[in-house]
Amino acid sequence: MKKAVVLLSGGLDSTTTLAIARSQGFDCYALSFDYGQRHQVELEASKRVANALGVKEHRVAQLDPELFRGSALTDDVAVPKQRTDEEIGDGIPVTYVPCRNLIFLSFAAAWAEIIPATDIFLGINALDYSGYPDCRPEFISAFENLVNLGTKAGQEGARFKIHAPLVSMTKAEIVRKAIDLGVDLSLTHSCYDPSPDGIACGQCDACLLRRKGFKEAGQRDPIAYAA
Repeated sequence: MKKAVVLLSGGLDSTTTLAIARSQGFDCYALSFDYGQRHQVELEASKRVANALGVKEHRVAQLDPELFRGSALTDDVAVPKQRTDEEIGDGIPVTYVPCRNLIFLSFAAAWAEIIPATDIFLGINALDYSGYPDCRPEFISAFENLVNLGTKAGQEGARFKIHAPLVSMTKAEIVRKAIDLGVDLSLTHSCYDPSPDGIACGQCDACLLRRKGFKEAGQRDPIAYAA
């Protein structure tokens, strides 16, 4: 089978992306990251998802949290709550983590060279999202060019392909796609600011976008919310 590295946070988008990669006939190697994020519960979700979807291997890369300070996801900064759709789509929020997808994709490319694999999947979305600059098609195109220029595999003709199958989908479309693929979405976690026991807050941008997606898809969200 073809092999692929899939970036897996344990959230709705990355889980659906993993299911898509599997449906396309890839043997999947899932890669998650511990970078000191306040929503550490997502790592437990990534393990549940990896097991349920039968990945070939799942690794959790440990990164120095001090390199990612300053974000509401990694530092003592309040996570925005109860924002409108217009507010969520306007500008770059304080939940932005410096160079996160750039770093994650670089690690994925390194592992892909070792496996070896030339296909890398990630679940970025440029429609219903929080305005992150590393969630745009232009970023994916530029990184694909970069990784083929800067790797041994790329220079020897093994062209890397960066897959972002959700990039032009709404959250509702993503929910429907996951359900069509038989994904158990109760295993996933999306919240930026969960309670100590891992319950989603229901009010952060990630929760609001997820809830909006399920509502517009006409589906019940199987996870619990604190509010």
